[in-house]
Amino acid sequence: MSDFISFRETPIHFRTTGAGPWVVLLHGFIESLEIWDGFAAMLEKDFSVLMVDLPGHGRSGVVDLVHSMDLMAECVLEITDHLRIDSFTVCGHSMGGYVSLKIAETRPQQVKGVVLFHSHAAPDDETARENRLRTIKIVQQNRSGFIHQFIPDLFAEESKKRLVIEIESLTNRAASTSGKSVVAALYGMMERRGGFDFLMSTPLPVLFVIGKNDDRMPYQKLLAQAMLPAHAEILLLDKVGHMGFMEAPEKTFPVIRDFFRRSQRKNNE
Repeated sequence: MSDFISFRETPIHFRTTGAGPWVVLLHGFIESLEIWDGFAAMLEKDFSVLMVDLPGHGRSGVVDLVHSMDLMAECVLEITDHLRIDSFTVCGHSMGGYVSLKIAETRPQQVKGVVLFHSHAAPDDETARENRLRTIKIVQQNRSGFIHQFIPDLFAEESKKRLVIEIESLTNRAASTSGKSVVAALYGMMERRGGFDFLMSTPLPVLFVIGKNDDRMPYQKLLAQAMLPAHAEILLLDKVGHMGFMEAPEKTFPVIRDFFRRSQRKNNE
């Protein structure tokens, strides 16, 4: 089912499918809920699946000049409340992982587990903030050029040769993201506080999906973060960049499905 809610007087698009315990799938920067189509088709056999176009992405409108991670988390929780979802496991890719951490921090009694899919808990340091500001200027001057360079660079070199059609399709979808939306998300990521305190204190299980060839998020730093939670699991993928759900679905999907099953079962005992 595809539907909309009004969040701060702005239309927000979401889709649901399947039956069973709830899982929430959140896309990354300049992506849309369609990135989860393959996973959702397999998960719907065992789970109710909620996918959301985060503010400014996909078919959702622009809410504000800055789309903070707090704002995006509030938006997703408004949808879960609208659907009367009592409990769920949340999985976020990249920026969606930042949002997932905020959701789990805000509703620890509802969230049963967190998947950080090529994502992490650190806030932007000074260098990262400067890079965000530089990127904002590039987007304001040439949004299309930025997107057409940004998307392919998310993939490992080996994947670029193998997934030419998929990368082109992803790039074409991303190209519909307005400059205003791109900038709002960049400011939101730049201003985020990070989730180290949450990781160090949460009893929830956290699964880190990490690409060895992810230029955006060096795997050594993510492995260090995985030492923080009381219950952490790691899937380390060789020859994979930042897009494991496309680069290695045969490896990522079974692990994530199993994590969903166990996190729901453990919390229902």
